[in-house]
Amino acid sequence: MDMEILAQRFCDYSDSIRGYSKATIKRYKSIINYYCRSAGVKEISQVTDENVRELFYYGRIQRSWSTNTFIIYHKTLLVFFRWCIKQGYMEKNPVIDIEKPKLEKKLPPKLTKQDALRLLEVVYNYPYGTKFLRYRNHAIFSTFIFAGLRKQELLNLKFTDVDLENLTIFVRQGKGSKDRIIPMSYTLAQTLKRYLEERKKLGRTCPEFFVSSRCNMGFTDSGLKVLTDRIREVSKIRFTVHKLRHTFATLMLEGGCDIYSLSKMMGHSDIKTTTIYLAASAEHLRSQMTKHPLNELADGGTRQLAYAKTPGYAL
Repeated sequence: MDMEILAQRFCDYSDSIRGYSKATIKRYKSIINYYCRSAGVKEISQVTDENVRELFYYGRIQRSWSTNTFIIYHKTLLVFFRWCIKQGYMEKNPVIDIEKPKLEKKLPPKLTKQDALRLLEVVYNYPYGTKFLRYRNHAIFSTFIFAGLRKQELLNLKFTDVDLENLTIFVRQGKGSKDRIIPMSYTLAQTLKRYLEERKKLGRTCPEFFVSSRCNMGFTDSGLKVLTDRIREVSKIRFTVHKLRHTFATLMLEGGCDIYSLSKMMGHSDIKTTTIYLAASAEHLRSQMTKHPLNELADGGTRQLAYAKTPGYAL
């Protein structure tokens, strides 16, 4: 059986039956095609333990794959070959015996409170040509920092998903095909309201919440990339859109948000995913340290030692 045909059938199955996102389907196609090109495989019968293992060795040694990249390739091919076995195209999964490197436990990158405020200031004060661009771009970055949306969630946001009256944002089919509701702060609501007034003046009627300045359509992925690159350059702040999501999470914890509520707002399937932000927030950890029951006793001991050094004081 031709590998190109199998890959397409697998992607169609992943899309229509499993309901995976377009980004996941795109990744599947890219990795399967890369394996076929690098191993010279055109038919499923040409897949061997050796050429699959060679792919991972070459990627790790010659192309310096990160641990995360290695695991993504491993997971993708594992799932693809598992599907091939179920369909009767092969008998053994060549990825099963390939050992995965241990994923490093890194703290999520984030901006400090000061940098986040400075970033919003730069976005707002940039010399745009119109008020619409100023208010829209400020609303976009405010939504990332004040609501923690993922990039695609923000771009997919519909006009009817934002309820300024009830201060909520409805995320429709986010990662993992899950809906969720995010409460909106008054600060963010004011920023979005100001943007919507300019949107109305421009006569935009498309269903997307964030729209293009040139035509009646939603703001695009490429447009967001251009905007992000420009703001990164002028602000001199090293950030990505996903880093702003991490910033939202750590700032929420520092502000006193409980981990369960944050997990729901972030759209995490497992609360363990959210707990990594506890370690990322030094301010939160420092505030918890004040709860140590011996702190008052230690303070008393320090005072007693100070008294002991006072002339005429006897223990």
